[in-house]
Amino acid sequence: MSDRGQPTPPPAAPTPDPDPSTAGSPSASAAEPAPVAPIEIQEAPFSLLGDDAPEESTDSEAAPPGSRRKRTRTIVLASLLAVGLAGVGALGAFYWQISSQRDTTLNLPAQIGELTLDTGANAQETADYLQTALSAEVDLDKTVGAVYTATAGKNVLFFGGTTLFWSPDKDLDTSFDLISDEQGAVTGLHEVDAGALGGTMKCGTTKTENGDLSVCGWADHGSLALAMFPDRPESEAAPLMRQMREAIQTRN
Repeated sequence: MSDRGQPTPPPAAPTPDPDPSTAGSPSASAAEPAPVAPIEIQEAPFSLLGDDAPEESTDSEAAPPGSRRKRTRTIVLASLLAVGLAGVGALGAFYWQISSQRDTTLNLPAQIGELTLDTGANAQETADYLQTALSAEVDLDKTVGAVYTATAGKNVLFFGGTTLFWSPDKDLDTSFDLISDEQGAVTGLHEVDAGALGGTMKCGTTKTENGDLSVCGWADHGSLALAMFPDRPESEAAPLMRQMREAIQTRN
């Protein structure tokens, strides 16, 4: 049988060529390589000291030598300043005391309590002698001396003077040596209440032909005075000396 008149089947559709870029490459059925994971970058800076590096010390011992020296110098200077201020305060108080006491006057009132000023020749001669003896021991600008009488013959021999005394306590001890030379050593010398006028006051006892004699004296930066109290114990002499001082001494 002839094939004429039979329809001719259409040609088969051509197979599309593969991607030119894959030409000559392995078969498409081969597995593609896995994607590479991205590299992570640490946010914290890398430490050259490692994890065991010690923490920075805040203790004062870790401070640089220069810093420690500066701090020590500051402490020493502060201490010296405190001591200096204390010294200045003490020195100021000392000079204030001198200024307030240096201008002193000693006057001899006619009457001090039960005591009466003896104006007789013998009394004046005794007073002059005591002033001269005191001036030989202590450098004074002005001196005074007197004999005060009282009932029962309890007289009081008083002598003193005025000037600027830098060391009243030492000068008072020197004046007691005067009485020791003339009458015998003053024993039991000790401080007693100086009263409202301040300074220093001391009392003791010396021996005479008539028995024990109480001796008292005061000194401040402007005056010094001694008194002898025949027939009076110290318990009477000390308060009487304060009474006489308040009546005799004035400050300008």
